[in-house]
Amino acid sequence: MQRRSPTTPVAGVEASGIKPPPFSTSPETNLSLQTFRSSITFKMKYSQEDFQREQKAGMPPVAKADLTGKTVIITGANVGIGFEATKHLANMNPGKLVLVCRNATKGEEAAAVIKKETNFDRVEAWTMDQGDFSSISAFASRVEKDLDRVDILVANAGVADPKYSTTGDGWEQHLQVNHLGPTLLALLLLPKMMETAKKHNTIPRFVSVASDNHHWIDIEKQVIEAPNSMELASSKEYCSPSVMAGRYPASKLINLLAMRALDSRLPQTPPPVLFVTVSPGFCHSSLRRNLEPGPLLERMEKMLAIAFTTEEGSRQLVFGAVADEEENKLRASKAFIMKSKLQEPSDWVLSEDGKRAEEKIWNDTVEILGKVDNRVQKVVSEYLSA
Repeated sequence: MQRRSPTTPVAGVEASGIKPPPFSTSPETNLSLQTFRSSITFKMKYSQEDFQREQKAGMPPVAKADLTGKTVIITGANVGIGFEATKHLANMNPGKLVLVCRNATKGEEAAAVIKKETNFDRVEAWTMDQGDFSSISAFASRVEKDLDRVDILVANAGVADPKYSTTGDGWEQHLQVNHLGPTLLALLLLPKMMETAKKHNTIPRFVSVASDNHHWIDIEKQVIEAPNSMELASSKEYCSPSVMAGRYPASKLINLLAMRALDSRLPQTPPPVLFVTVSPGFCHSSLRRNLEPGPLLERMEKMLAIAFTTEEGSRQLVFGAVADEEENKLRASKAFIMKSKLQEPSDWVLSEDGKRAEEKIWNDTVEILGKVDNRVQKVVSEYLSA
């Protein structure tokens, strides 16, 4: 993945206005640096100055809605912005609120706190690990069996770690947890959400948590031209230290492209499910837990002076889930939301290169996931257009 300039920030959090650490003097790293210095020529609409200004301007108040009778699922819900978003949604009286995390004990503890703080009892703690395809498949099967409807699904779970590591399924962890896993979840739950739309005359929403850092990164030509872009991007040979420095925002960009591709393949009239991508901004977050002591972590700590609280960041997840916007407007825009406003994604996403990358990533992702769960190809062929 390529960064826009030598001073473009890349960090394993929702957004950051800091400079990256100095590049090493290895030939491999210098080649990567030369590549992204010379290849990006178009304008960036969302600048560092914009980022600083938006952070300092504060976060709009939380959106509110009546969720009576509706079923809400939120992943990564036991800590951080996911936990805070779950509390907000509990206050809107859903018929059922499913809190999802990897650890059953932590999930039950979070559910108990939410029940106590909101006086809302219809909270259930379920387990799922985005870093384990079999866990996602099992979760989707449980949803199909045990839930009558799915009105809102907030895909919040994520990982940020500049060290190269693979999951038990063999994929670089960012690519699986931040992209392949959530996309598998979206595809497997799409039939249930479309059934909900038909049976209850409603428009369910799938909310994907992105990062405004995607404005400062793109995807290298060699990745897009590879036989399978995800396989190359996941390989240890490709994942040099400079690549891993920007892997978190890159993985968020990849998933944003996949969600746009999925949305464009849904039936347009009437829209059965609304896919919304939100950026919570730069927040106090447990995502920093994997950063090792050093210059990068020190700069991150200094940025906390303008960071949003986890509660403030969670408001964007809630906005994406319940905002009283004209849904056709959200749909037409392939909604990307920052600061409770519809925004355009980066110029690169909207460019011809970005559109080609979107198609390639979608096709490669579907190919991979079709081998993981045989329901994927059925969903793609029966529910989505080519």
